[in-house]
Amino acid sequence: MTRAYAVDLLSDTLTRPSAGMRSAMAAAEVGDDVFGEDPTVARLEARVAEQLGHEAGLFTPTGSLANQLGLRLHVTPGREVIADSMAHILRAELGAAAAFSGITSRTWISQRGRVLPDQVLSLMVVGTDIYHVPTALIALENTHNFGGGTILPLDTIAAVRAGSQPHGVAMHLDGARLWNAHIATGVELAAYGRLFDTVSVCLSKGLGAPIGSVLVGSAAAIREARVWRKRYGAGMRQVGILAAAGLYALDHNLARLADDHARAQRFAQAVAAKAPVVDPAEVESNIVILDLAQHPRSAAEVVADLADRGVRAYALSPTRVRLVWHLDVDDAATDYASAATIATLGAA
Repeated sequence: MTRAYAVDLLSDTLTRPSAGMRSAMAAAEVGDDVFGEDPTVARLEARVAEQLGHEAGLFTPTGSLANQLGLRLHVTPGREVIADSMAHILRAELGAAAAFSGITSRTWISQRGRVLPDQVLSLMVVGTDIYHVPTALIALENTHNFGGGTILPLDTIAAVRAGSQPHGVAMHLDGARLWNAHIATGVELAAYGRLFDTVSVCLSKGLGAPIGSVLVGSAAAIREARVWRKRYGAGMRQVGILAAAGLYALDHNLARLADDHARAQRFAQAVAAKAPVVDPAEVESNIVILDLAQHPRSAAEVVADLADRGVRAYALSPTRVRLVWHLDVDDAATDYASAATIATLGAA
C-alpha cells in the first residue's frame, strides 16, 4: 500500500489532474494518431512548436522518450553527445542513448548544472582523424533538475550555440522544466527554443498533466522522429484524450508556476534562518536542495526522519536532499514542511 504523506515533495510529477482538466480530457475530439488523424494531438503539437519558435512538434508519452528521439536525430551510432555530469539524459534515462542508438557520451563537471561556454566548447571533438569519436551534439538542460532547478541564462546558451554551430555540432535542450525558466525570468519560450535544433518540454510536471511531453524541431526532423517513435513502440492511437490535458495545462497552469517558485523560496528562507543547509539565493525555481555536507546526518537519514514526520523528499546523494514544489502544495503545506525540516535537522 502506498504511504500517505501530509506533504509530498518527492517530485513535481506527482500532480493530479484537476476536475477541469478531467472534463477537458473526457470531451476531447480524437482520432488515430499513428495515422496522424488525432486533431487534439495536432493542436497540441502545433501550439508547443509555435511557442518554442520551431516548425513542428511530436507528442510523446514521456520526457525521456522525447529526449532520446532528439538525441537519435542528431547522433548516429559511434558518434557522441556531450553534456554535464548531472544531466538527466545521462544520469536518469538508464543508458538509453547507448542501448537504443549506439551513442557514446562524455561529460563536463558543472556546479549546480551551470554552464561555462568555454568549458563546453573545449570538450568538443571536431575535424579529427579516425582515432577519435567525433562530437555530434551538445545537450543542455533548463531548468536543471539535479542542479536544483538552476536556470541557464540566455546569453550563456547563445555563446555555446555561436561556438558549436560553425563546426556542425547540433544542440538539444532537455527543457522538461523550461516552463519554469520562462516564468521565473520572463524570457520568451521562443527565445530559448530558437537557440536549439530540438527541444523537449514536459507537460506532466509543474503543468499538472497526467502524462506527456512534446519534442519540437524542423518539419523534416519531426517527420523522422515520428518514424523513430513508432519504431521504439510508442505509436499511439486515440491519444487526444491525453493531449487535451496538455492543452488545458497550457491554458490554466503556466502562469501559476510562479506560486511554486515563491513557496520553494519561502521554505528555503525559513530553513536557512535555522540551519546553514540551503542558500535561498540559489533557489531559482521550484526545487530546493539541502546540502548536508557539514551536517552530522546523512541524506538518507534526513529523508527517513522527514517521512516519519509526514514529509516526503528525495536523497540525491549521501549529502544532498531534493524537495520539489508543485500545484498540489499550498502555503500551509509549505509551512508544515519547513517546520518538519527544521525539527529533523535539530535546529528548532
